[in-house]
Amino acid sequence: MKNRLKKHLPNAITCANLFSGCIGIVLAFKGELIAASYAIFLSAIFDFFDGLASRVLKSFSGIGKDLDSLADMVSFGVLPAVIMYQLLLQGRQIDNISQYLNFIAFLIPVFSALRLAKFNVDTRQAEHFIGLPTPANAILIASFPLILDHQNKYFAPFLINPYILSIFIIIMCSLLVLEMPMMSLKFKNRDFNQNIYRYLLLLFSAILILFFKFAAVPVVILIYITLSVIQFKFSHDDILGSVHKEG
Repeated sequence: MKNRLKKHLPNAITCANLFSGCIGIVLAFKGELIAASYAIFLSAIFDFFDGLASRVLKSFSGIGKDLDSLADMVSFGVLPAVIMYQLLLQGRQIDNISQYLNFIAFLIPVFSALRLAKFNVDTRQAEHFIGLPTPANAILIASFPLILDHQNKYFAPFLINPYILSIFIIIMCSLLVLEMPMMSLKFKNRDFNQNIYRYLLLLFSAILILFFKFAAVPVVILIYITLSVIQFKFSHDDILGSVHKEG
């Protein structure tokens, strides 16, 4: 019984991630973007704990890895695309632009699929990521409806502007597949020097979210990207060289 639990618990948590993503897609298509955004955050929590459970229980399998990518494709690829599609619809009603521009939102699952497929076969990503992780991109998009709900008058001109959103989508899709090392948030030990950038990210995130709530999420993602660049540019030049050489 204990061995069966050890074997199946991580996959069960991954399935919870997938279930949450599916519910979120339904909510997003119904226009309930706040609830859909919370579904992304819930999926991200499940995504964190399925990996943690795998490491703690030392339960790894090819099925688990593939299942994780499939769940992430739904929760962090399709779901944020539907949210973005709905935001573009709101913008189109204001600017009266071509209805076909809305479909640019579905570049997000296309590039998320490329990102996840690459992760599954790229041996360079054992210690760090290459390109922006799909959960980070999804969480950023999930913050938009929540920001609009709490601070609409300040951010609405930007977060439902179809032209700004289209440029944003192109930039984020590019970051998903960019040959740039990004730090993993997995702590293998508590050594401060080895985890200084992770601690800095957690510190900045806690302070910003405390004061600015959901509006802090885009800044946190920007800090994550910036710290990743600093970490691998100035502290791990050998990793960068390996990335470019193998890429």
